[in-house]
Order: sequence, then structure tokens, then C-alpha cells
Amino acid sequence: MNDINLLMDKYYSWLKDKTAWKTVDKWVEITAPYLDHNNDYIQIYLKKDEEGYLLTDGGSTITGLIQEGCSLDTPKRQKLLQLTLNGYGIIENNGTLQVKATPDNFALRKHFLLQAILAVGYSRCK
Repeated sequence: MNDINLLMDKYYSWLKDKTAWKTVDKWVEITAPYLDHNNDYIQIYLKKDEEGYLLTDGGSTITGLIQEGCSLDTPKRQKLLQLTLNGYGIIENNGTLQVKATPDNFALRKHFLLQAILAVGYSRCK
């Protein structure tokens, strides 16, 4: 069991070392060590608000799909997008993926946003 604990500790250390946090105006840009479907590191943004924290992709996920020629205008594609986002508790607001967080659930909400970005990006229009 010590081997498993050591592996977990190494993973947590890698995750912490490879995640970059940078303040940009009133936002914190978080670069996660996970690659999207274009092999780019995923960046999300964090801002404190009156209810806690707002996490968002800044619109990059949906904008990226549209730039690649994937129209999300059809009812079927909208339904698939909504189904995917609902699975992670993420909302789409004017083309941005968003989730609210508190200090108690921040880690989980951040993880869910990253998972949703990956799921939406990899499910591109087929």
C-alpha cells in the first residue's frame, strides 16, 4: 500500500508543479497540464464574485469548435452540448462554459470544468 501512496503523492506533486496560476486584471488564468484536442494546454479563468468564485473557459471551447467549422446551431448539436455540460454541472452562457464554486467545492468544480472542456472538444462535430 505504501507504493500506492507514493504514486498518489507523485501525481499530486506533478499536478501542482505543472499547473500555472497567473493574475490578469481581476481574473486568475489557470493553465492546467491537460491537453485539448489540438494538443494545447487548457486554460481556464477564475474570478471572485459576491457569491464565491466563477470559473470559465473564457469562450475558447465553443469558439474553437466554430472556428474549426463545427456549427452548433442545429437542435441536435445543441442538445448534445447541453447533455454533455449537464453531466458535469456546467452551464453555457453566451458561448462561455461556466461554473460557480465555493471554497469548499472549488477543486471539484474546477475538475468538472476541465472535464467538460475535454468532453466537448473531443466530441467535435462528426
